[in-house]
Amino acid sequence: MTTLTAEPRPDSLVSRLDLADPGLTARLHRGLAAAESRLRETASDVPSALVADWSRYLIEAGGKRLRPLLVLLAAEFGTAARGTGGPAAGRIPAAAALVELVHVASLHHDDVMDGARSRHGVPSAPARWGNRTAVLLGDRLLVKAGQLAADLGEGAIRLQGEAAERLVRGQLRELTGPEAGESPLTHHFAVIADKTASLLSLAVRLGAEVTGAPEPAVRALAEYGEQLGIVFQLSDDLLDFASEPQDSGKDAALDLAVGVRTLPVLLALSEDGPRAAELRGLLEAGPLADDRDRRRAAELMRNSSAEARARELLHACATDARDALAALPDVPARAALAALVGLVEHRSA
Repeated sequence: MTTLTAEPRPDSLVSRLDLADPGLTARLHRGLAAAESRLRETASDVPSALVADWSRYLIEAGGKRLRPLLVLLAAEFGTAARGTGGPAAGRIPAAAALVELVHVASLHHDDVMDGARSRHGVPSAPARWGNRTAVLLGDRLLVKAGQLAADLGEGAIRLQGEAAERLVRGQLRELTGPEAGESPLTHHFAVIADKTASLLSLAVRLGAEVTGAPEPAVRALAEYGEQLGIVFQLSDDLLDFASEPQDSGKDAALDLAVGVRTLPVLLALSEDGPRAAELRGLLEAGPLADDRDRRRAAELMRNSSAEARARELLHACATDARDALAALPDVPARAALAALVGLVEHRSA
């Protein structure tokens, strides 16, 4: 049986942040431990021991807790404005758990749609229990997130609803492809804004919401979250063909296998020459189910300028994320948010 601890995960991103402020470090560790406890309670709050164990597995495979960390950092701009403590302090771990539940549910629904066999280096929920069970477990996590939002109040319900609508819209846009006259790159950025940036923006906005942060700080955090989300997804696009599965924790060239046109793929297809023509020929038939075709497509992409061009765009978006922080008060949390951009931009998993 998988067991969740009431401590920050040892692989969480907070362990990789070089925080110069001991007070902030302590608050983040306490907050992440409290959020982990709320996640453990959510997994266990079901009559069936088997379903509880399944839920623990989903939550434990959920990643490095980036979104809870963002909730905690954004909350600093509310507590700093009104002093520490107070009723808001108990609301922060619930907000952090809420965002992580939505994120984990969306991951496992994605795995069903993509046919992914692994998630963060372990077998995916569909691979272990089948699609029907994976969908129901993801639905359960969304319901539990909604209950947390109801406890946090109308503002949290509204923010979660907006993010959920964007998640579905992004998935539908990805499914239907570009509109008539819409460029593939414009379409791709619109999809990742809804599918990925929406949840990072939700995290910082929710952290600010539950602590009563001033409106200028809320706007700056929301913009930061949007830009950081794009950085996260572009770096993920690059991981699909630039990293080994044992490092990235995802299936090799999975996006190519299921026919998803990520940024590197779109850039490689836009080039001239025989390699680009061969790549277009491979991808025109749809998803690459054959391993030899997939390896050849990945090789063609590596031999193009797509990776270098994608990294240029990634760096530009990372700069935009850091620039959004300029409107925030100069407190330790702002420096932590800036450092987090670098970790996301240069991540290998």
